[in-house]
Amino acid sequence: MKKITLSGLLVAAMLTFSACNSNKAEDSKEVAEEQNDAKLDDTKLEDDSEFAVAAADGGMLEVQLGELAQTNAASADVKKFGATMVTEHGKANEELKALAQTKNITLPMSLSDDKTKKVEELSKKKGAEFDKDYIAFMVDDHKEDISEFEEAASDAKDGEVKSWAAGKVPALKHHLEMAQTLKDKLK
Repeated sequence: MKKITLSGLLVAAMLTFSACNSNKAEDSKEVAEEQNDAKLDDTKLEDDSEFAVAAADGGMLEVQLGELAQTNAASADVKKFGATMVTEHGKANEELKALAQTKNITLPMSLSDDKTKKVEELSKKKGAEFDKDYIAFMVDDHKEDISEFEEAASDAKDGEVKSWAAGKVPALKHHLEMAQTLKDKLK
């Protein structure tokens, strides 16, 4: 009887241990990339899916940081800029979701670990410190976004992905101009 009980406890302990290990939260962006690699390998959408996943991750970041700006910023202009990011990137995110669905591209459901860290970092700041750091990040982030979107607009294999990316470049450039103006104003 002791052997059965001991064996049962050992099995239960092993199952509990393995369950704890398997519950490690996975990066949503990495999961989406893996799913796309599995189903789109050797298709013309493989590279396009990488762009779409990165664009979705970045778009969600813009929305979350825009929401944060509306509560943590001191400057009315920074709050207004944050509201613009929520509206415009939120709309672009919805368009991307619809496009990805038609192309069988899996997008991340939540922010990547990297982007989550940025939200956590900025959420600890308030007032003028938040304004300065948020806007500086928006300038750098939009420069990077413009580069990635312009590359997709010229190199994407799928015409609709290419067109969607190209259509977002003017708005991203406008966002960069707005952020740069605010950065100069906050100095």
